Amino acid sequence: MSLETTARLLITCPDKPGIVAAVTGFLYSHNVNINTLDQHSSDPEGGNFFMRLEFQTPHLDISKPALEKAFGEVVAPRFDMHWRIHYAWERKKMAILVSRWDHCLLELLWRWSRGELHCDISMVISNHPDLREAVESFGVPFHHIPIIKENRHEADQAMLKLLDGQADFVVLARYMQILPKEFVAPYSRRIINIHHSFLPAFIGADPYRQAYERGVKIIGATAHYVTEELDAGPIIEQDVARVSHRYNIEALKDLGRDLERQVLARAVRCHVDDRIIVDGNKTVVF
Repeated sequence: MSLETTARLLITCPDKPGIVAAVTGFLYSHNVNINTLDQHSSDPEGGNFFMRLEFQTPHLDISKPALEKAFGEVVAPRFDMHWRIHYAWERKKMAILVSRWDHCLLELLWRWSRGELHCDISMVISNHPDLREAVESFGVPFHHIPIIKENRHEADQAMLKLLDGQADFVVLARYMQILPKEFVAPYSRRIINIHHSFLPAFIGADPYRQAYERGVKIIGATAHYVTEELDAGPIIEQDVARVSHRYNIEALKDLGRDLERQVLARAVRCHVDDRIIVDGNKTVVF
């Protein structure tokens, strides 16, 4: 299958009989071939229905705008659908925000350079200059915007100006600043953060120290969409590793970094590949 001919349809609606038949019948009538179909119901009696389809478009008998218009008129109203169609060949533009830790950033850059992330990295923005050389070695623009208490608003506005029109979504690859609501609002459900704990445990700063002081037997990492509430947005991906009383804080951090970069990369891949449907403060990830 070629990404140049792949489209993806994501649907959320109240569960009722006939949804799959109506959707697949409509697509069949326009000469597309469905190659992947995933679905989930929160409850077949009064629950919500979620579906993701991938289909091939080489023999589509109408234009893409006409297909979307027809679906919105013929199928969607019958089932009260929230839906969207993405075309894989229209590559999303990703911007990355980072501070000094480089492990999550370099994991994303490496996977992107190998073609594993089918998107464009438009820029990396950092509040420190340390990672400029590493970023520019991948051919990605690097912007240093210092942040201190006295210039916080101006710095946020400078970042938003850089991002305007140049980022479909933003990834916080260990960006150690809290984004204000004025920054988050324009990118609702389009900012992905990696938090170095298994949320909802150990929210906020220094979670490895919190974990050490509690004597935990597992540590984790969580990728989630950013909301105005700190570390409380819809969770996309998580992972854990077992630890023991022999681990000091530095050992926890070393192990945690591996979890962080893997979890964040998987979450970004899911977003890029249109595998996520947000349901309130939860996600359905196909």
